[in-house]
Amino acid sequence: MSTVSLRLPNFLHKEVKGIAKEEGISINQFIATALAEKMSALRTQEYLEQRAARGSSNKFNNALSKVGTNHPLDEKDVAIK
Repeated sequence: MSTVSLRLPNFLHKEVKGIAKEEGISINQFIATALAEKMSALRTQEYLEQRAARGSSNKFNNALSKVGTNHPLDEKDVAIK
């Protein structure tokens, strides 16, 4: 495990200290979790952008053409057994 020295504005330190106490976790655990969540969000955005770049409107239209003209059923039209 690594050690990082982090400078926080006083108001931010006070907030994170209070939230961590409410959650029953350490400030370190709170910050590590928040950092992991942010990294996950950024990686997800990158992944979706890469997938979108590989997309093809021709393939999309081809897939849609296979759907046909049927419309989804309303909940009232579906019999639950």
